[in-house]
Amino acid sequence: MAADYAYLMQFVDETSFYNRIVLNHLLPANLWEPLPHFLQTWLRNFLAGTLLYFISGFLWCFYIYYLKLNVYLPKDAIPTRTAMLLQIYVAMKAMPWYTLLPTVSEYMIERGWTKCYSRIDEFGWILYFVYIATYLVFVEFGIYWMHRELHDIKPLYKYLHATHHIYNKQNTLSPFAGLAFHPIDGILQAVPHVIALFIVPMHFTTHIGLLFLEAIWTANIHDCIHGNIWPVMGAGYHTIHHTTYKHNYGHYTIWMDWMFGSLRDPLLEEDDNKDSFKKAN
Repeated sequence: MAADYAYLMQFVDETSFYNRIVLNHLLPANLWEPLPHFLQTWLRNFLAGTLLYFISGFLWCFYIYYLKLNVYLPKDAIPTRTAMLLQIYVAMKAMPWYTLLPTVSEYMIERGWTKCYSRIDEFGWILYFVYIATYLVFVEFGIYWMHRELHDIKPLYKYLHATHHIYNKQNTLSPFAGLAFHPIDGILQAVPHVIALFIVPMHFTTHIGLLFLEAIWTANIHDCIHGNIWPVMGAGYHTIHHTTYKHNYGHYTIWMDWMFGSLRDPLLEEDDNKDSFKKAN
C-alpha cells in the first residue's frame, strides 16, 4: 500500500511542478497558492490553453494572411476581422469548460484509476512508442465516430455542433475557428483522449502534451491551406467537411474516412470543379 501511495505521489508531484511553472509566471503567489490542488491544476490548464490558443492563432494568421498574402490564399479568401473575433469569442466562452477535461483526467491519473505511467523506463522506449501508436489509433477511431454522430444525430447537431458549422465557407474559416465550439461539443470530441487512458498504458506527460497539441492541430486544419501530405487529414480535407457536412470526419488522418466510406479528396474535388466549369463554358 505504501509503495502504491509513493507511486501515485509521482503524478501529484508532476502536476504540482507544472502548476508552479505556469502559475508562478502568470499570477502572484497569493492568488493561487491557497487554492486546492484540483483548482490549481484547472487554473493552470485554463491559462496555458488560453495562451496557446492566442499565440498559435495570431502567429499562424500573421504568417498566412500577412507574410504570405496571395501565396497560400488570395485576398478575397481571407476571413473578415469580424468573423475571427466571433470565433475568438465563442472559443473563450468555452475555454473554462474545455480545460476541465484535462483537469479531470489528471485527477483520475493521480488517484490511480487509469493505466497511465509516470516514467518511460517502466516500460522502455520501444513499448513507449507502441503504446503511443495504439493510443493515437484509438483516439482517431473515437473522434471519428464522435464527430460523425454529432452530425448524424440531429438534436446533437442542432444544439451542439451547429455552433461550429456556421463557419462553412473558405472566407469564414480561420485558425481561430479551431476551438470555436459549443463547450459540450468540444469536450465530447476530446473525450476519446481520456477513455484511451483506461485501455492503453500511456505516459502521463505525453498524454498532457497531446491534449494541448490539439489547440495547434485544430488551428492548422481550419486554415484552408491544403498541405497534401498523405495520410494527414489536412485543411483541404477539413474545408470540404465544412462545405458538405458529410465527408472527412477524421481528425489526424484520412484512414477512418477511407475505411468507413466518408472520404472526399480535395484534389479530386478541384478537378471536378474544373470539369464542371469547362462544360458550362
